[in-house]
Amino acid sequence: MTISESVRIGGILLAAGGSARLGTPKQLLLFDGVSLVRRAGLALASSVCSPLIAVLGAEAERSRAEIDDLPLQVIDNPDWQTGMSSSITAGLHELLRIEPDLAAVVITLCDQPLVTSDHINALAAYFHEGGPAIVAAAYGDTFGVPALFSREMFPRLLELSGDKGARMLIRSHPDRVESVPIPEAAFDVDTPADLAREPSLSGPSNK
Repeated sequence: MTISESVRIGGILLAAGGSARLGTPKQLLLFDGVSLVRRAGLALASSVCSPLIAVLGAEAERSRAEIDDLPLQVIDNPDWQTGMSSSITAGLHELLRIEPDLAAVVITLCDQPLVTSDHINALAAYFHEGGPAIVAAAYGDTFGVPALFSREMFPRLLELSGDKGARMLIRSHPDRVESVPIPEAAFDVDTPADLAREPSLSGPSNK
């Protein structure tokens, strides 16, 4: 059954981590002159998703200043050091408080600087066509984020714990996953060398 385009799809930007491998929180690193958190915030704010939540943790005050002018509701995750799952649950709880009847949510990360609003909109459009449980980005030989999770997956998102993120949920429900090719999502920033290397649109990512 085709999903009506009037359904609400929320968006969550995860930007709370301390970036242990990088040695410094990556949110404020510049890519093409724009901080990673702002680039990701702009992509989400320019998409069809609404309402929008940005979850901050490490360097929260400075990160907030980067996105204060964008239409994102910013929340601080005091438990960000326990892993990505705490940011997912915090963001989803806040989204459902604002809009209890959300049909789906798109989860994005701040360290994939080549992901754009067009990519996010492609996930939403695929969901509108038929309403699959999960619509994930396909890149290299894997599926990952950005990814859309339908309402039926909300309880499972809220059950995540520790450093288990959205990709773990994608891997554990392969029969529920549809995909949209987003090769740009393969490029992410995890080490200082990543900022200097040529973006790869086909290699593996750990997201």
